[in-house]
Amino acid sequence: MGNLIDIQSQIEKLQKQASDIRAKEFDKTIKDILAQMQAFGITLKDLQQAMGKGRAGKGRGKPAGKGAAKKPAAKKRSATAGSSVAPKYRGPNGETWSGRGLMPKWLSALVAQGRGKQEFAI
Repeated sequence: MGNLIDIQSQIEKLQKQASDIRAKEFDKTIKDILAQMQAFGITLKDLQQAMGKGRAGKGRGKPAGKGAAKKPAAKKRSATAGSSVAPKYRGPNGETWSGRGLMPKWLSALVAQGRGKQEFAI
């Protein structure tokens, strides 16, 4: 078995080889992904929705590095976080919405049809 310096040298050499292979295969992988997207009719919007709104459009598909597994710091929650809020709107099929956050699809569709949001106020 080699000494520490030899092993570190091998690690550096292998990391460079991996980086070179990744760079060579990046363009091919992008082309493969685009071909799959076209075959299935997938749009960028579909991908962004699948990834979640906060992550959409960030980065260029960079490989995970040394700090990739770090967890974000926990955020403090207020005492009322997670508590239920009484609904303020009720849809024709019994759907409810508290009036907080994004407007639900059922209400957005009705508003798009020309109906007023206040028609569904409880």
